[in-house]
Amino acid sequence: MTLPGLLAVIPFPDVDPVIVQLGPFAVRWYAVAYIVGLVFASWYMKRLVSTPRLWGGRKPSMTVAQVDDFFIWSVLGVVLGGRLGYVLFYKPLFYLAHPLDILKMWDGGMSFHGGFLGVVVACLLYGRAIGCSLDRMLDLGAASVPVGLGLGRLANFVNGELWGRPTDLPWGIVFPHDQLQVPRHPSQLYEAVLEGGVLFLAVRIATHRYGALQHPGRASGIFALVYGLSRILAECFREPDAFLGYFGGFLTMGMILSLPLCAVGVWLLLRSRHEPA
Repeated sequence: MTLPGLLAVIPFPDVDPVIVQLGPFAVRWYAVAYIVGLVFASWYMKRLVSTPRLWGGRKPSMTVAQVDDFFIWSVLGVVLGGRLGYVLFYKPLFYLAHPLDILKMWDGGMSFHGGFLGVVVACLLYGRAIGCSLDRMLDLGAASVPVGLGLGRLANFVNGELWGRPTDLPWGIVFPHDQLQVPRHPSQLYEAVLEGGVLFLAVRIATHRYGALQHPGRASGIFALVYGLSRILAECFREPDAFLGYFGGFLTMGMILSLPLCAVGVWLLLRSRHEPA
């Protein structure tokens, strides 16, 4: 099967998903992307809590030392929530029949929406331990995690997974594991720009120019709304999972899971208007 514009496609870059292989132990770009994203998030959160003008006279949500302690909680929330989210949202029947495959993190990967819920639980539990409200905890996370999301999408591209729908546009790419071998949208790169670039800038402008951290829930509301809309847009170019396909002829699972996230974002933004500055 061929599509118009086949001669104009961009060759898929020959990048090995495995950086180093030492016997059974492999260091993958996907894992490095998560580690770098989490380290950046921790560093950025420290910068935020150490900048008094961003809080308008209010006490920051956490101290620098508490950010260090929260790092472990956030890692557990992302990894456990992301993996369980993929298992429950995408292949519940398969993993019910093959429970040991849940441990194969490289097979299927993780779900953002599950990771998001995992981080919410981590924020709730750690926030209670230090006497900080959930929305103020989430605000710090919202400002710091988009870079990690963008890196994760770049790792998806290197892995040649989660590719886009067929296209005749000149930047279409033929992915090596695609049985049809047709040019497709590099939807992973679209998502990297939206999640790692647009989302980060949107929240940063809100926190640094418009004092969003002075209104609990505002930064996280912007994050949830912008991410949800960005994901829905990206899903218009992304090939749905073969084992799920479309719901109602046009909706994908990513779209369905993003709709309540948008609703939560709107609710947080409306709620933040009534919080004391």
